[in-house]
Amino acid sequence: MIEFLFAPLEYSFMLRALVGSALVGVMCPLVGAYVVTRSLAFIGDALAHAVLPGMVLGFMVGINPTLAAVPTGVSVAMLVRFLSRRAGLSADTTIGILFAAMFALGLMMMSMVDTITIDVEDLLLGQILAISPAGIYISLAITGLVILGLFLFHHWLMFTSFDPVGSQVIGRRTHVVDYVLLALLALVIVIGIQAAGVVLVMAMLVIPAATAYLLAGRFVSIMLTAAALGMAASVTGLYLSFHFNLPAGPAMTLVATGIFLLVASFRRRVLA
Repeated sequence: MIEFLFAPLEYSFMLRALVGSALVGVMCPLVGAYVVTRSLAFIGDALAHAVLPGMVLGFMVGINPTLAAVPTGVSVAMLVRFLSRRAGLSADTTIGILFAAMFALGLMMMSMVDTITIDVEDLLLGQILAISPAGIYISLAITGLVILGLFLFHHWLMFTSFDPVGSQVIGRRTHVVDYVLLALLALVIVIGIQAAGVVLVMAMLVIPAATAYLLAGRFVSIMLTAAALGMAASVTGLYLSFHFNLPAGPAMTLVATGIFLLVASFRRRVLA
């Protein structure tokens, strides 16, 4: 057991991966608690796909793809809310349009890149073991922004999540809060893509938060429990990927899913 825990830490790439996976495991579920409360799981998946053009552009111009994905993700998140209000369309419809358009644009950009090799599997499934020191610094900076945003807007976010009508009645600018939440969501998705990739990042947003809803009652407790579960799932998945030569993103997702199924089964037996 001791060798299982400490042998991977002899490698510098594993130390970076451990920091990166811990950030993903904590930050995605923290924002994911709001996502689950507002039933916004689909927008998380859509934003994860919509940042693809930004990441490809990063490869094309020679900058870190994570850094290039930040303005793309935030811009698309803002555009979702803007078009929903301006065109009078439902959020799901707007998300579907932008998701399809941005992902198609990213794929077209990839087909136009002949001089740069872009590993599609790394983009879709993540490659936390290949994260660079620059990627860690970018993730830490984004984490700081998200934590600051949650600290400043937590009460507004919680109020509008549980009582959107009441928040409008007392004069809260709910559209501003929606913009803030979408921006924070876009930022944590950019962090998560490094570990879980475009396809699986939604799992780290939703599954630990959904599990926490089965275990805790108060919203703050749900957020903290989700963060703890997310860190446990991401770190455990990372160790499993190292020792058994498995892709890290899917391993993290399956561990998180296993925890959810265990908690759901145990809770059902207790209630029965």
